[in-house]
Amino acid sequence: MNIQLIHGPNLNLLGVREPEVYGYDTLDDINASVVQEGEKLGVTVRAFQSNGEGALIDAIHEARTWADYIIINPGAYTHTSIALRDAIAGVEVPTIEVHLSNVHAREEFRHHSYLSPVTLGQVIGFGASGYIMALHGAVAKGKQS
Repeated sequence: MNIQLIHGPNLNLLGVREPEVYGYDTLDDINASVVQEGEKLGVTVRAFQSNGEGALIDAIHEARTWADYIIINPGAYTHTSIALRDAIAGVEVPTIEVHLSNVHAREEFRHHSYLSPVTLGQVIGFGASGYIMALHGAVAKGKQS
């Protein structure tokens, strides 16, 4: 199984940016833990991060040629990007949405996700471990197929 792990804007600042909200793990820490857990499960994980919407869309498009699943933390684009939503719908690669914080317990504008209607599911509010949960979810779904 192959999984494309995608991180959106400002996630390159993890560990520094508002650690009381997003935690102290860096993006490199998270990527390493997901890749390592993937290896234990016999899964190949490729990680990608961009602050630009177009680059994220390109990564989603490219994933359709090799990935069985996408795990994405779209950051603030969750609440604004119809383009990311359309990219996910267009590639038809099952996608799991991850958020480090509980977006429903935060500002009201964070309560809506343009992506969730086209994703397999969401993991919200569990910090960095949410990525591992999403990985296990993808593997479990893959075994059901």
